[in-house]
Amino acid sequence: MEKRNFTKKEKERIRLYIEAGLAVFLAAALAFAGGADAFTEGGGTKGNPAGELVEKEEAPEEPAADDKTARQEEDVSPAEDQGQYPIMGESDITVQEMVDYFNDSGKPYPSEELSEGGADSIETFCQIYYDEASAEGVRPEVAFAQTMKETGFLQYGGDASIEQFNFAGLGTTGGGVPGNSYPDVRTGVRAQIQHLKAYATTDALEQECVDDRYEYVKKGAAPYVEWLGQQENPDGTGWATGENYGYDIVGMIQDIRGE
Repeated sequence: MEKRNFTKKEKERIRLYIEAGLAVFLAAALAFAGGADAFTEGGGTKGNPAGELVEKEEAPEEPAADDKTARQEEDVSPAEDQGQYPIMGESDITVQEMVDYFNDSGKPYPSEELSEGGADSIETFCQIYYDEASAEGVRPEVAFAQTMKETGFLQYGGDASIEQFNFAGLGTTGGGVPGNSYPDVRTGVRAQIQHLKAYATTDALEQECVDDRYEYVKKGAAPYVEWLGQQENPDGTGWATGENYGYDIVGMIQDIRGE
């Protein structure tokens, strides 16, 4: 085949065609490479040696309003939910508030009689209640208010006498039966509080039992003050038969609080 000799003008035209073709090829190659890199960033395989797609971590779903309400209701204690006053638990009432409550009653403190049992002042008397109740996990104001109700602010007048150091009618059954007697104020207070704890919970006593009627109580039958009255107790079991017995005590506790 005869070899053709291109003119100078034809050679120049061919060179321009080749350069133009190379330019188009390079532009297409660069565009393809850029698209592949962009896919790698978005798809999640870049930087993942295993080549697995990495799923985007989703934020936890906000609980529905109904779920929040249900959880809040679960956090509410039975006492708060039912509007009742627990016998057991920590108290924010102070000894001074109990002292002030007694003094506001206008009744004289029987220092002559109670000093024989180790409580020559209302301050000492209230401190004994606070200490003994706290030792058993009973709210001090519950036992103290019960005593104020049972004894008429330490004035007595019922079957029991003040010399017995029986502050809540333990063992009194009516008809002149005087009930239990204790050697001093602290022992009488401790017996009362242990009896309250027996009604309030099935937990064991923290101190040696001095309540000789402890074993006769159905444990945990009255966790709330309101249930100390047999007429208001769901099981008909309680400390006293009088109507609204526990509710009267709660009313006195509210007065101690100044509510």
